Amino acid sequence: MGRNTRKRRSPLAVRAIAASAALAIGGGGLVWANFYASAHEENSSPNTTKAATAQVATISCPDVGQKLTNVPGKARGEVDGELATLDAQITAAYQRLATTRDAQARDASFVQNSILGPLKNNRSVIIDRIKLEISRAGGSTPSSLDGLSSCTGTPADQTNAGQNNGGQNNGGTASPAPSPSASASAGGQQGGGQQTGNGGQAGNGPLASDFVDITKVKANVPRKAQTRAGGSTGTFTTSCGVNANKKFNTDNVIVAPGVTNGAHHLHDYVGNQSNDAFANNDTFAAAKTTCANQGDKSTYYWPVVRIQNGTQDFDQNNDGGGKEGNVGQIQQVKQAQIKFVGSAKSQVVAMPKFLRIITGDAKTTTNGLANANAHWSCTGFENKVQLTQQYPICPRGSTVVRTFAFQSCWDGVNIDSANHRTHVAFADAQGNCANGFKAIPQLTMRLVYGFRAPTLQNGQIKNAFAVDGFPEQLHKAATDHDDFINVFDDNLMNKMVNCINKGQRCK
Repeated sequence: MGRNTRKRRSPLAVRAIAASAALAIGGGGLVWANFYASAHEENSSPNTTKAATAQVATISCPDVGQKLTNVPGKARGEVDGELATLDAQITAAYQRLATTRDAQARDASFVQNSILGPLKNNRSVIIDRIKLEISRAGGSTPSSLDGLSSCTGTPADQTNAGQNNGGQNNGGTASPAPSPSASASAGGQQGGGQQTGNGGQAGNGPLASDFVDITKVKANVPRKAQTRAGGSTGTFTTSCGVNANKKFNTDNVIVAPGVTNGAHHLHDYVGNQSNDAFANNDTFAAAKTTCANQGDKSTYYWPVVRIQNGTQDFDQNNDGGGKEGNVGQIQQVKQAQIKFVGSAKSQVVAMPKFLRIITGDAKTTTNGLANANAHWSCTGFENKVQLTQQYPICPRGSTVVRTFAFQSCWDGVNIDSANHRTHVAFADAQGNCANGFKAIPQLTMRLVYGFRAPTLQNGQIKNAFAVDGFPEQLHKAATDHDDFINVFDDNLMNKMVNCINKGQRCK
């Protein structure tokens, strides 16, 4: 995974990022633009106001990258470049959407004829290139790629519909079902019906309906799989701090290597201190680490949480920060507990060095909940209530907790896959890995915060908190995700495996 110096094909589109563009990794995503200001500008006529409120606020494009599960290794560099070009095209379309409000108000067909139509044509060219590059490398492309060039526009008042769609699977194997939406089990303070638009300090979420009083949610945590004979009951804990060094960046070296601001939102980092867009395996191996045990140079990173209280932070004028709708005061964790656990059904094998795992999906608003793995709760409630699609409002004396349980089954061969998912999988409800997959130590993380709970008043949320994300994803709770690259040295990894398999508690 060397340094990517490949030039983008559309430098103009790349420059558009600086103008509040929203990039969606992998060529898929909803692209958001706030039109409410134009509806109330000075000198706006009633007719203009009416037209503006009906204008397209998002552009929804199918996620091409998630369909590419069998890209030959020697084609991946070129394919990644083409996916980056798809992202640049969406960026250019978003920029045009945001700068042609008057034309859209005058001409109901403007978006289709001048934005969506050209975008479809441009995407078709790149998708054809992807197919050609895969074919040249001896691979075969899924036929579904042929239908992924078209994008659709959605008015602002419809962008919050359909958030709860999606099945639950991961790479063809079973994964933990997301916690039921609190809106289905809670009796009360939703208030979202009294709020218009996309909400949030930057106009792109969250909404009042994205929060729920956790004391009014029914218990929904399923029982863990029962450990059978031959299972592995030990644990291994690594202590890597809480990002006291304030290492932040908006890169994503797993999904977008070599692309600055590839994540389009800010990450906290613990462990490896050399993680950026241009890091490779050699970089990781030579890096310093915040972990107490220097044999663990793994990188653990997750999107920050911010309080939307009207203030800003250091990145208010930066790409990935305020320019892309990630606003408010960054809240660093008070505790970051990192623990590896065993399998209910079998012994675990060592993770391969430089194994990459992403858990959750930053784009559930686009992709549905198939890969969602967000778990939000409050201290004192974690064993009773876990939320996927809403943020908790915690009672006095309790505070917000995010937890992650990573995929614990590995295909035995690959440290990554073309869509960054199919080389690992979740065990089923009984703890079994699918045929051909091996149980590995399961990474679990628990992030504890200390900020004051938000309040709901007259259907409005005050001091809302939200996870950083693509602005088009509307800061939904379900978009939470976490990333890991294994850089344990061999001796420490073997210690971890032996400890877990022998039922011990080790550090």
